[in-house]
Amino acid sequence: MNEDKKVLVTGASGGIGRACAVEAAKAGYYVICHYNGSKGKAEETLAQIEAAGGKGELIQFNISDREDCKVKLDEMTAKHGVLWGIINNAGITRDNTFVGLTGDDWDAVIHTNLDSFYNVLSPLVMGMASRKNKRGGRIITMASVSGLYGNRGQTNYSASKAGIIGATKALAVELAGRNITVNCIAPGVIETDMTKAIDPQIYDMIMGTIPMKRAGKPEEIGALAVFLLSEAAGYITRQVITVNGGMQ
Repeated sequence: MNEDKKVLVTGASGGIGRACAVEAAKAGYYVICHYNGSKGKAEETLAQIEAAGGKGELIQFNISDREDCKVKLDEMTAKHGVLWGIINNAGITRDNTFVGLTGDDWDAVIHTNLDSFYNVLSPLVMGMASRKNKRGGRIITMASVSGLYGNRGQTNYSASKAGIIGATKALAVELAGRNITVNCIAPGVIETDMTKAIDPQIYDMIMGTIPMKRAGKPEEIGALAVFLLSEAAGYITRQVITVNGGMQ
């Protein structure tokens, strides 16, 4: 049973993060749902968790602000103790062709998506690694097919997600001896507010590259995340798992 296991999900106010939070709660985990500016949406996530019979709470911090992360996560650890799992999902996009990218576009995406790997995990990893009897834990990061293949108009986003993949693999090696698994999920096109904003013609073109001819559902990412949190996934680490309907 998972009642004594607590999990932090960053970016839990919607989309993939919300699905991960709700699915984890359904599996019995106590879910700490992170948000930054979208408190109302995060409250909706918590309401869905409670409606499904789960338990959780909200936490607010800016994942691109190292000091804010440390203060809030230290407070969380003082309250809850060492977590079982972390789903580091939060991220942003600022798409444009490379020549059209501003310095702010580049910095915002790198600071939010890539720096958050360190900002969120650094205050938490030592506690997980110091558990008695190498009890272990689970760290799941969220990359993208953009980090594997590169996407036109997403040089900044692709760079940030490729960085997440490399950092995940390196951290997995460092923590393997403590029975802490570190894995990365790389979603393809998933039904979220982000994909709903895509121009219909471009969306149809993207669908033509997917053998399954549909976008994925956030719950399909959430189901994989819950498996990776489980004891059954204890020998899976340093992996990048794509969920993309067969895209190559």
